[in-house]
Amino acid sequence: MQCIVDQFAEALRWIDESREPFKSFQPGVGPYGEPQVVKKSLEYLKNKYPDDYYEAKTKRKPDVLIPKRWALEFKIVRPFGDNGEEAEHWSQNLLHPYAGNVSSIGDIISLMGLGGIERKGIVVFTYEHDPPEIELSLIVDCFEKLVIEVLGLPISQRHVAELRNLAHPVHQQANVYGWEVEI
Repeated sequence: MQCIVDQFAEALRWIDESREPFKSFQPGVGPYGEPQVVKKSLEYLKNKYPDDYYEAKTKRKPDVLIPKRWALEFKIVRPFGDNGEEAEHWSQNLLHPYAGNVSSIGDIISLMGLGGIERKGIVVFTYEHDPPEIELSLIVDCFEKLVIEVLGLPISQRHVAELRNLAHPVHQQANVYGWEVEI
């Protein structure tokens, strides 16, 4: 999982350094939506690591399938919008603890029921100011406690890669977190 986390962090850095804006937002990787940033990251990874990602594809469930290797679900946690205003309900992508929803917890439950020989994993991209105005490591800690201690779901230890000095004036730093769903 650490390799997946590191490679997706590398892809985010590449997107950020291109300074290509997403839609009409300010340049940088931070404003990209989940499907767009995952697709663009996968394009980079297929070129950079063809042996690992040649057959990888984006799907509805899971978000990324690397046949015979990984079934991955992705989420973005971004408390501030492109305009610097705090977003409403920004934490629900990580913490909403009910089956059938679109949070990372719902994704864990979904991956547990997914067939196939692939290892299963959750990857979360977080974006914040530098220094953080809202410390996102706290919500990541809460996510792990909720998943492991309250819900008893089988995830691995946390894997993380940090990105600093990003181009966007609001999304100045990012972390890529990953957990294997141990089923």
